[in-house]
Amino acid sequence: MNLSFFSKPSSAIPLAIFAVLAALPFVAIALDQSFYVAFFARILVYAIAASALNLALGYGGLVSFGHSLFLGVGGYAVGLLSFHEIDSGWIHLGVCLALCAITGLITGAISLRTTGIAFIMITLAFAQMGYFLFVSLKNYGGDDGLAIPNASRFGTFTLASAVNVYAVAFVVLILVTWWLAKLRQSPFGMTLRGAQQNARRVAAIGLPAFPYQLTAYVISGMISGIAGLLLANLNAFASPSMLAWSVSGELIVMVVLGGMGSVFGPLLGALVFLGLEEILKAFTENWMAIFGLLIVLMSLLGKKGIAGFLETLDLRVRRGSIPPSKEGEQ
Repeated sequence: MNLSFFSKPSSAIPLAIFAVLAALPFVAIALDQSFYVAFFARILVYAIAASALNLALGYGGLVSFGHSLFLGVGGYAVGLLSFHEIDSGWIHLGVCLALCAITGLITGAISLRTTGIAFIMITLAFAQMGYFLFVSLKNYGGDDGLAIPNASRFGTFTLASAVNVYAVAFVVLILVTWWLAKLRQSPFGMTLRGAQQNARRVAAIGLPAFPYQLTAYVISGMISGIAGLLLANLNAFASPSMLAWSVSGELIVMVVLGGMGSVFGPLLGALVFLGLEEILKAFTENWMAIFGLLIVLMSLLGKKGIAGFLETLDLRVRRGSIPPSKEGEQ
């Protein structure tokens, strides 16, 4: 007997998390706890960025250590335009997507000519180039960053408040998660995942891996740019620190922790990563040492991440629901 989609822990628990996240801003506002709206808005934004990286890393096997580049480009698309008194959210979004697409196409075409460590180092180099480019823009704050006086405005709707950013980030995350779930089983997604396992074998049947990987890399960069746009509006600030290599490392940890290639892994990884960070900060100044140890232990205990652990619960629940006699017949 097969379990329904909603009765599987691997799907039921993430869906329950989405339900809690949908209700959270209403509860937080009712209790006058606006901090939680801003904090979980940040989690949603990073979950979007992790989902974007999951497309390249989890589906395509592209270990990009430079996805913070797209996050920063999205953030500065808002910051620079706002500095020049352009507050139209549609222009912000259009410029963000266009710049991230061009950046992804150029950097991806170059990086994908290599593999392994070389690919990691080249993507890291591009992110560092972007970092020092924005540091050099002294007229726009340089390494001090750039305040954003005018948030993105979509008609009468503006991203000036944490609640509005939360709402948009929540909807975007749902759409991205749903799209990635569909993509995973599509011919494009299956080809991409096949190329991750054996690119030569996929090429042998007439499906060269390069265009699929480049397309995935560009789309991944564009989604990361949207996350950067939301993060800049949430903080009302754009900074070169958004492009730091450590941000790329954090996104990779979120994807690995949640479960590479899984549908709900990025959300689970971002929630646990940022949640643990905030909890440990409240108890000790040396939280980074404890945090690093916990991440290592969690990675060793579950090589497939949190999503993989939930899938093992699926099997246990399924075995418990099948009578021994019928289990033997199957």
